Amino acid sequence: MDVAAVAALLGEPARARVLVALADGRALAASTLAAQAGVAPSTISAHLARLVDAGLLRVEASGRHRYFRLSRPEVAQAMESLAAIAPGRPVRSLSEATHGAALRRARTCYDHLAGRLGAAIFDALVTEGLLLAEPKARGADPVLGAGRALELALTEVGRERLGRLGVAVDPATRRPQLAYCVDWSEQRPHLAGHLGAALLARFVALGWVVRRPRRVVTLTDAGRAGLADQLGVVVD
Repeated sequence: MDVAAVAALLGEPARARVLVALADGRALAASTLAAQAGVAPSTISAHLARLVDAGLLRVEASGRHRYFRLSRPEVAQAMESLAAIAPGRPVRSLSEATHGAALRRARTCYDHLAGRLGAAIFDALVTEGLLLAEPKARGADPVLGAGRALELALTEVGRERLGRLGVAVDPATRRPQLAYCVDWSEQRPHLAGHLGAALLARFVALGWVVRRPRRVVTLTDAGRAGLADQLGVVVD
């Protein structure tokens, strides 16, 4: 396991910004990524090639155009974990401050919910008995600390209530049903894996949340009421 090789790739700010820009699961063109990374279009190609060669990005073709996305959810989870221990960047404008506050309130982490909303949903699923989250007998989470890595299990109550809500509970792929990320802004878990993605997809379909540009998610009035009524989620 060559951790240093990946760390060297992420040590270049432009490449790190590319991965952050793609952390909501979208596929973006090289020109868009150049703007997000703050480099010239003539420069971004070399950065993207290195990320593709390292297996962190994959390329999708649409006609004559090429788009780039994260190769797998674990890349987004790794970026979320790094953000949890990284120093904050100086805020240089009101728009940056506004966007930062919105990200902390509710955002996407690849294809699932994060921020205060994501953490509140995780907590409610456990409190309501839909999800079991027990410390692993052995193992540690690098952010939660030694002895605090979590073992997750969906209960029969959870399967019934989420199924009634129209959430696709069982994965149709080999992706794990349950996983978690340690939220970088909340320093506590939010739900990932197939179920985390299925929850976000269902909430979008119900009109409970709306995806905005740059990973921001907005909770609607219907969503606030629905989450409280159906899942016991209370958000400020």
